[in-house]
Amino acid sequence: MSVSGTLTKIQSVQDDLAVLNNSRILVSDRSVEHAQPITQPTRFDAHKKSLLTVENLRIELEKGIDVVSDISFKLAQGEILGLVGESGSGKSTIASALLSHARAGAKIVGGKITVEGIDILSLKEDGLRKIRGRLVAHVSQDPATSLNPLLRVSTHLHELVSAHEPSLSKAQREERILSVFEDVGLPTRKEFIERFPHQLSGGQQQRVQLALAFILRPRLIVLDEPTTALDVTTQSLVLKTIRNLCQRYGVAAVYVSHDLAVVQELVDHIVVLYAGRVVESAPLAQVFAQPIHPYTQGLLAAIPDIAQRRLLQPIPGQAPSPGTRPEGCSFAERCPLRSEQCQQTPALHLVSDQHHSACWNIQRGPAFISREAETQRVVQRGEALLEVSNLNAYYGKHQVVFDASFALKKGECLALVGESGSGKTTIARALAGVGEHSTGQIFFQQKELEFVARARAPELRHQIQYIFQNPYRALNPRHKVGNILVDALQHFFKLSYKEAERRAKDTLQKVSLQSDLFHAYPRELSGGERQRVAIARALVCEPQLLICDEITSALDVSVQANILSLLRDLQADGLSMLFVTHDLGVVRAVADSVVVLHRGKIVEQGQVDDLLDHPRDDYTRKLVSHSPSRFKHLLPEA
Repeated sequence: MSVSGTLTKIQSVQDDLAVLNNSRILVSDRSVEHAQPITQPTRFDAHKKSLLTVENLRIELEKGIDVVSDISFKLAQGEILGLVGESGSGKSTIASALLSHARAGAKIVGGKITVEGIDILSLKEDGLRKIRGRLVAHVSQDPATSLNPLLRVSTHLHELVSAHEPSLSKAQREERILSVFEDVGLPTRKEFIERFPHQLSGGQQQRVQLALAFILRPRLIVLDEPTTALDVTTQSLVLKTIRNLCQRYGVAAVYVSHDLAVVQELVDHIVVLYAGRVVESAPLAQVFAQPIHPYTQGLLAAIPDIAQRRLLQPIPGQAPSPGTRPEGCSFAERCPLRSEQCQQTPALHLVSDQHHSACWNIQRGPAFISREAETQRVVQRGEALLEVSNLNAYYGKHQVVFDASFALKKGECLALVGESGSGKTTIARALAGVGEHSTGQIFFQQKELEFVARARAPELRHQIQYIFQNPYRALNPRHKVGNILVDALQHFFKLSYKEAERRAKDTLQKVSLQSDLFHAYPRELSGGERQRVAIARALVCEPQLLICDEITSALDVSVQANILSLLRDLQADGLSMLFVTHDLGVVRAVADSVVVLHRGKIVEQGQVDDLLDHPRDDYTRKLVSHSPSRFKHLLPEA
């Protein structure tokens, strides 16, 4: 990265901090008050006049295989509805249908979607172009896929407004842009607005997407996992911005997420989807206080929570893919309460006030229960496996990590936490020997390590393994799973193919993957399976230290619970882990100790329960207070 590029990134972080650390948004030489205070979700009222109505929506693949079917819900202005469920449940498919769009190979074949009386599905291309953005807007999960890297931020906004409101002059468009930037908490300096997307932080890019969505004052906004990759403080800011704008302008919103902990911070009503069907629908408070459907109970039991160390319960098995859905209740094969009656498809019926569920066995008691874990496991004190002393790291001439020092014992899990840009991944990459210019000392098994992996002793290289956030990018898409594992074994241990194959299959079994996946390509696996392959590739190298860089941030909560359970089992066998994450709920579940980073400096470190229950640094208290939790009353005040 060039010096100028680095300085721009620094300015982006400073801009974010200006928004996060003050009750007023700093804009050039003046301050802009938030137009309205942020309030808690309002009570969902089924009797309000509906702004959005979805009736019996059905979307099919070829040969009449349905992806979603019998989808119906209503939404009034100013209200936010959460669509939740695992990958493949149909959330994003429904979200796209609200803009009359279906992915390649799929087709909307039935149902009706109306927004303020307009039948969206009956519109032709010309009509759809007019309402997309103006009547219904969309915010995607990854800004990199929706923001053109060759266009400045200002150009994105000018082009959108010009297309829908050509009568506005350039001065009027610029005034509209400044207004919406104030709304979403972005600086209105000309220098900032003229930046390219890559010159902004992830949180800033996501707020630019919000600006693009709200600048035409739509009546409905569809948000597809918009905070998945954001740190907790930026996530908190984005969620508050969304609610503030919806309330201020009377905009209805549909929020798609796999994370119920995040959803509870924002929505008024929840629709739980499984295998393309609605299995539960209720106001927010009812879902969390008394979840009825076993699948909803399973999702809640799988969520790690910052307020308590909980026994995470993965939902067994996997959701059926389109075309493989069994007769009767689709969830029956994974449900502890299944009975003969489950061979028939249950209808969605009213259980109590506004609370609907599709289950035959709701009277038999809860299928999954969230339980607080026993006290934190104590790691026996002894010689440190890893010692880091006065670590400094640089991008070009700019220093980004300052005198970081910490130690990791054998069998311990140490979490590195902090906001984006705090230096977590920089430290992790330095330890793995793949970072930028670094100074200081790293001792591994009491031997000093070089900062470049290639310069390290051959017998040490395989003992520190790095698992990346995105397993699909980390796995060669042209190689089968077996080749990926066998190549690593032969590289480090010079084994015969037969012996390497045997060890590879044993390792797949260790990470709970079937041996028939040995001949599968990464593209043929689910996200959780790919992440397990990435873990398996690290384990075949027989490491002493596993560096996990945000490896659960994009996974469903049940898959995440499976991965965290696997890591705890490996740790019990003596494996040490450095766990990089912005999710403090995951930290509570998996870590033994924590190092908190802020602007490249360690501001606090200690045992996980003590640090999260009694944070001493103001920055740590802010991270804790911004973390989503079902048990906010147990958290210390910021």
